[in-house]
Amino acid sequence: MPSRFARFANGVRIDETRIPLHAPAELRRAVVDGCQEGARLVALFARPFEKGFRLHAVLADDYDGRLAAAAADLDGARPRWPSLTPDLPEAHWFERELLEEHGIEPEGHPWPKAIRRERGADYYRVEGDEVHEVGVGPVHAGIIEPGHFRFQCHGEEVLHLEIQLGYQTRGVERILERPGLKPSRAALVVETIAGDSSIAHALACATAVEALAGIEAPPRAQVLRAIALELERLANHTGDLANISVGIAFVPGSAWFGRLRGEFLNLTQELCGSRYGRGFIRPGGTLFDLDAGAARAAGRRVAAARDELRRLADLFFETPSVVARLERTGCVARDAAEDLGLVGPAARASGIDRDVRRDHPTGAFRFAHIPVAVAETGDVHARCLVRRLEAERSLAFLEAELARLPDGPTLRPCPPPAPGALAVGLAEGFRGETVHALVTGAGGEVLRHKVVDPSFHDWFGLALALRGEAISDFPLCNKSFNLSYAGHDL
Repeated sequence: MPSRFARFANGVRIDETRIPLHAPAELRRAVVDGCQEGARLVALFARPFEKGFRLHAVLADDYDGRLAAAAADLDGARPRWPSLTPDLPEAHWFERELLEEHGIEPEGHPWPKAIRRERGADYYRVEGDEVHEVGVGPVHAGIIEPGHFRFQCHGEEVLHLEIQLGYQTRGVERILERPGLKPSRAALVVETIAGDSSIAHALACATAVEALAGIEAPPRAQVLRAIALELERLANHTGDLANISVGIAFVPGSAWFGRLRGEFLNLTQELCGSRYGRGFIRPGGTLFDLDAGAARAAGRRVAAARDELRRLADLFFETPSVVARLERTGCVARDAAEDLGLVGPAARASGIDRDVRRDHPTGAFRFAHIPVAVAETGDVHARCLVRRLEAERSLAFLEAELARLPDGPTLRPCPPPAPGALAVGLAEGFRGETVHALVTGAGGEVLRHKVVDPSFHDWFGLALALRGEAISDFPLCNKSFNLSYAGHDL
């Protein structure tokens, strides 16, 4: 990582005075150089500062487990920024967001269209004989979130897919930055950013808040948090395999994986009273504990689920009709996945060995390591295989941790945030890297609360997976990514 960045770690705060301040062009060069040397862009966000904006860039070095930050000030009269995207495609969504949110123009960006609020203008079109357009959504036939998909097709072949989101925009970050917002209220907002990732968002946020306060959760709470995170992963991975089974009319998989999902949701409810983990993680630890008898009972249920998952997964992956439908469908090559900055199973299915639990560990993951599951082909089959392997390894982790819960309290007081500081909390949710970056002012108040859901990185990966595919493959490809509309829209 170049010296033009300040180095710190996941869950460790850094004083803002230590963050190098560059001219915009210098910051651009530093970010590009850092990424070419092996780092990647975790967050790019701005906040009002004096008469303009202060732009923050946060990079991650997955090899040494460190984060890096640098900043630049932009003139508010005409805020401009030399676009990273021509040299660093993974920045393209961040820069379009900056233009939409703050009017910061990314000069040289190939297509600076708004990612959330623009409707019906400047849609990409492919012209030619027999080329036609198919529009889907934003209102869908099923009970799913709204999103608009425009397919440019030649016959059945998809030449280009444009995805228009933003229908779930709620102003989450503005709520979290509201002066005087009570921590109890902020926690409720964080848990509802993406309903199926309540634990991941709560953990990432608590990690950043605790870093600003200069504390760590008690050891018992750290293990309980990790258990809850893996239960959330298991519930969603088995649910995804059930939905993919529905998409290919594999009835045994849809029924049995769906039942297994219910078991993991019920275990989460035993842990904290909510099947989705609401009200469990708070800055300072957890609000609920697990007594010895409940831990032993949960361990027995996890062991039974492990055996059941192995039987179901063997059936799924050894059925020729299933394999034939999944292989070579919706491929994303490794080079493309790296260029786009994909995260989570979508990245690992394309051969990218990346996982926050190993690369930037906090809490229990510093001491108990879960092997990273990686596939190579980047197709629907690979995304399913990664989910299977991750589920098996999460179950092994749960069995071990439930059997050796450390003694002690689960919650400690959390002091007010330190003034004039930046902290970044990363958590590996079931979709991938979940980011909460907080900047405080002179009185410790939160000036900026930046949220990056893994779906923010991966939606364009879905669009790329459809190129050259039949339009009838879209439901299957979409299920294999299972991205969050609400998590993206914020």
